[in-house]
Amino acid sequence: MFRTLDVVMIAVMTAAATVTYSIKHQAENKLEEVRKLDAEIKLEEDTIDLLKADWALLTQPNRLNRLVKTFEADLKLVPTESTQLAQPNELPMPTAELPALAPEKDEKVAQKNKKKAKGTDAIQTGSVAN
Repeated sequence: MFRTLDVVMIAVMTAAATVTYSIKHQAENKLEEVRKLDAEIKLEEDTIDLLKADWALLTQPNRLNRLVKTFEADLKLVPTESTQLAQPNELPMPTAELPALAPEKDEKVAQKNKKKAKGTDAIQTGSVAN
């Protein structure tokens, strides 16, 4: 009734349908993950925007002046004098401008020279160095 070719074709079609379904299922799972990540990103962006708005509200000069006046006795705040500010020439040297240290290569050469000198002394005194 069924020929061998018919059985083979039915097996190939069944395998193709199974592979197609599994690929579709994996793609749907990945799409759901992407949607979840997009929702998390949106939540974080909204939180950042809210925090920026709070920071802008908290650092308003009028509000800070009111707080300074309210807590003047407790904080004992005074305006900064111009002499309290450091000049650029008074700042320490940037690390990029520091003089370079001796490289490790030179240290290794110096250690080898010391070892050679010790070996030469041992040969001159008659002892054997292995």
